Amino acid sequence: MRKVRMLAAMTALCALFSGMGAAPAAADVTTLTYSNFFPPTHIQSQLAEAWCKEVEERTEGRVVIQYFAGQTLAKADQTYDAVLGGIADIGFSVMAYTRGRFPVMSAVDLPLGYTSGRMATDVINKVYAQFAPKELDDTQVMYLHAHGPGLIHTKDRPVRKLEDMKGLKFRAHGTSARVVSALGGTPVPKPMPESYQMLQKGVVDGSVYPMESNKGWKLGDVTDYCTAAFSAAYTTSFFVAMNKGRWNSLSEKDRKIISEINAEWAVKHGEAWDESDMAGIRYFLNQGNEIIGLSEKEAARWAEAVAPIIEEYMKELDGKGFDGRQIIDFIKQAQEQPR
Repeated sequence: MRKVRMLAAMTALCALFSGMGAAPAAADVTTLTYSNFFPPTHIQSQLAEAWCKEVEERTEGRVVIQYFAGQTLAKADQTYDAVLGGIADIGFSVMAYTRGRFPVMSAVDLPLGYTSGRMATDVINKVYAQFAPKELDDTQVMYLHAHGPGLIHTKDRPVRKLEDMKGLKFRAHGTSARVVSALGGTPVPKPMPESYQMLQKGVVDGSVYPMESNKGWKLGDVTDYCTAAFSAAYTTSFFVAMNKGRWNSLSEKDRKIISEINAEWAVKHGEAWDESDMAGIRYFLNQGNEIIGLSEKEAARWAEAVAPIIEEYMKELDGKGFDGRQIIDFIKQAQEQPR
């Protein structure tokens, strides 16, 4: 009888410990989906995937994220709506793909002569912190970042002066499309994933993008020239946003952990843009392509050509109830701050 009682007690004890180990694990895990249009081999995609793993590790497995790269869950220009609608819990894409939706934040994209991704990323996060625009209130922003100087790239025909832009078609979107028009070219608004094929098939004569895309998107294989017009360089703003309902469903503890990771990852993305710009330059030159520099006089002409874009955008902001001058001045001051 003693043996029977001991066996029964051991069985009950095992069942108790077994239940303690399994039930809460299943109940406490939140699984989220993350949509990104960058291909899985791109450094920006790899960083996003690393963010997912970091979240899982620091939340001790309470938050697990299924990562979908290369537009496999949502198209680049549909990502923000996919997050709103719950198709994706988290999304990474470009603000300019939905033109007019983010008027304050898109001011960062203007051709203000950006010199690095680190600068542009620092600027966009400072703008968001300063103005807290309601345009992003319907999602929970994880963090924002922006690429290095956006430059003119062409296939077959070099652009050595402003007049060479005339008659050329460029894949461009949002602010970059405005830049192309101001410089005398014709923009063809399409998302980045369509660039390679458009250039390869001759649908466009060129494209505007940062140097990193020569390697990251292999555009150095289908272009021949880059015009390094830094005086007219724009940037492109990226968001990483989460469905607000899903964010609020997380515990306060896990939201705090993720917010800490977000602050770290914004910096990582800015640094990665610069590192990949250098890799893109090397890749571009290794294909036998040419980078065209501009004289001081010619660079001033390019800056003058895009200046009206900035003035026009300030007026647009004023018309929407914002103080356009205040926002643009803040961006320029943020550009000059040490980092």
